[in-house]
Amino acid sequence: MNLLRHPRFQPLRRGLLAAAVAALALPAAAQQFVVRPAPEVLVGEPLQIALEGLPAGREVTLVARRTAQEWNGGQRPYAATARYAVAADGRLDLATAAPLQGSYAGADLRGLFWSMTPEKPAGAALPEGEVVLEARNADGAVLARQTLHLQRTLAAVQSRPAAPFPGAVFASLPGTAKRPALILLGGSEGGSLITRDAPVYASRGYAVLALPYYSPGGWSAQGPTPPELPALPAAFADIPVERLEAARAWLAAQPEVDGARIGVMGTSKGAEFALVAASRMPWIRAVVAIVPSDVVWEGWGPGIAPGTRASFAWKGEPLPFVPYKGFAEEFAGFATGTDVKIRRPQDAGRAANPERVPAARIRVEDIAAPVLVAGSDDDRIWDSGGMARNIQRTRAAAGRETVALVYADAGHFIGGSGWGPTTQYNAGPSKSGGTPVANARAQAEVFAATLAFLKRTLVEAAAK
Repeated sequence: MNLLRHPRFQPLRRGLLAAAVAALALPAAAQQFVVRPAPEVLVGEPLQIALEGLPAGREVTLVARRTAQEWNGGQRPYAATARYAVAADGRLDLATAAPLQGSYAGADLRGLFWSMTPEKPAGAALPEGEVVLEARNADGAVLARQTLHLQRTLAAVQSRPAAPFPGAVFASLPGTAKRPALILLGGSEGGSLITRDAPVYASRGYAVLALPYYSPGGWSAQGPTPPELPALPAAFADIPVERLEAARAWLAAQPEVDGARIGVMGTSKGAEFALVAASRMPWIRAVVAIVPSDVVWEGWGPGIAPGTRASFAWKGEPLPFVPYKGFAEEFAGFATGTDVKIRRPQDAGRAANPERVPAARIRVEDIAAPVLVAGSDDDRIWDSGGMARNIQRTRAAAGRETVALVYADAGHFIGGSGWGPTTQYNAGPSKSGGTPVANARAQAEVFAATLAFLKRTLVEAAAK
């Protein structure tokens, strides 16, 4: 006998039926992205990205799109896709969910971002820093959409030309406070590319001078192109290290700058520059050297005979240097279509000229300031991992404070944030090394470590 049919239980039966009808009438839990602390965030700040309200036990595909800035200054639409299983609670957290299939493997909050590849066919361009995320079901229907704004810089940052220095840019947040200063030095790409990073570090509270010091000519389908900044040397030879003395004087005259707190940050050849300068300039309070060198290398460029000039000079005197071996033969790969690994002529030159290494070695033990070095063992541009270890050992023996980060599977390009695409670094004939995932992870760690190091050495040290 069904007790609910008994007259005595009719009121209960009606109540249960009403509740069931009401439940059926309720809308399903909203399928939505949850982004904390907010969809608009400064790159490098903590971020949580999750989906909620998904059907438990089902599969969902996430698609990420953005227009990415490439190393040569161009822009292209990029995209990544990954398919996931939804947990029993209907939630998908990008930090803990490993995709079943897609552009990357393993749980990785930034996986959909660094694993992007050029979109084919290319979709509509998006504003810089804007990333569109879509969640789709098995039929391709869009369940939820979210736009992220990964800001490289704060809108409040003010930038202006640093007039005495061709192409240089000074950037700072507004206000009357005297800020610690940071001089940025780019690598062998030369030109004004380094100036894009001035607002990045200004957004973190520093008064930043991005200082171009070399500007080579370029190449296009129509042939050679003139230097971007013709007032700067077109050859990377005998670059005057004392240029930083002039930069210091200029910074000290700026109302936004605390002239007693100046650090220097360089990448690749810029790291070589920064370490050479800091070994001779005791006013430098902190040094960040990304993919560094422990020696001064041979110079090159228009009008420079192989093996005759150094990359850097000090007060008009060229510094001792380590020559290359087979440099021209390596670069011939651009014409023949074979891989170009610039590290090979440098390793060969160092091995063939061991007697020149001691004189060319940068005296990092003479740098009283704290130093951060970051290098990679799979670097195909030069042996930044081995040279970073050499710097660390030399400074440790001298009792100098050093932070050293060395990555086994990363390449030369570890100076980003970890949130941008890393899949195309080895796509052309010139190989920089590293896997996309290793490069992205190294970038994220180095960026965070750099910010912490600068805060400790330029900000907190002054308060003690």
